[in-house]
Amino acid sequence: MTLHKNEIPVDESLVRSLLRGQCPDWADLPLSPAGAGTDNVMYRLGDDLLVRLPRTADTARSVRKEQEWLPRLAPLLSRPVPEPVHAGAPTGAFPVVWSVYRWIDGAQAGPDTVRDWAGFGADLAALVRELHSTDLMGASRTGDLSWYRGGGLRDCDEWVVRCLEDCRATVGPVLDFDTLERLWRDALVLPEPAVPHVWLHGDLKPTNLLVREGRLHAVIDFGCLSVGIPDAEHSTVWDLPPRAREVYWDTLDLDGPIWHRARAWAIAVGVSGISYYRDTYPAFVAECEARLRAILADAVGR
Repeated sequence: MTLHKNEIPVDESLVRSLLRGQCPDWADLPLSPAGAGTDNVMYRLGDDLLVRLPRTADTARSVRKEQEWLPRLAPLLSRPVPEPVHAGAPTGAFPVVWSVYRWIDGAQAGPDTVRDWAGFGADLAALVRELHSTDLMGASRTGDLSWYRGGGLRDCDEWVVRCLEDCRATVGPVLDFDTLERLWRDALVLPEPAVPHVWLHGDLKPTNLLVREGRLHAVIDFGCLSVGIPDAEHSTVWDLPPRAREVYWDTLDLDGPIWHRARAWAIAVGVSGISYYRDTYPAFVAECEARLRAILADAVGR
């Protein structure tokens, strides 16, 4: 499945060649597809390893970021995060960096894996509080650690409005994009938060939250790791059932302005995902549409 115009082709034979050239001790281990996201393609290697290959040169920067920062963050977090065990070098066949990580057992968060959504919301809130309280270790909002979701909403207004217009034209009245735009604009007039910058995972959606025995166990995919304002970190709770969202909000004691800005970030990511991936990644588009429906239902309820 090709998602980007500048995507680097990846298949099992390529992965085998990379392993033979750089990790010969692992080259003959069983290899099987382990999922693919918007930025990376993954293969399980044996029982204990995961190969992660960026789709484009742009997303390769995220792999380097994980290689640099995850070993430093992991000891400071109480839940498992990916552990890089090999930093893959570019080759003629695959001209960007790639990684091998320890495999983390667990299932994606969802109705078939989570038993208690209130408890899950509390667990996620505790994880976010812990990450946001972690020392920056000299990191700042520069370079690869400066990402749009840790900045201000107003900087994104032009492209968000453009995506809303595109969604109106392509999705039509299935979703109330007028209300979504009103909620977006309501957040724009709020004062920008004057808060210290913190570590941000950047994409705490259910597919990046691993569950064991019904409870939150681990967090994966730190490709969006950045330093910045925490509002956007809360946006993915609209991917969770209302009870999880309510407990998360109460546990972190988020005030109204923070919640409204977080909701605006959720709208931004939702409409941009639909606009960009409409013809290439229907499963992800469905996730974005579900998020926007949850926002609309929540807005009516309040």
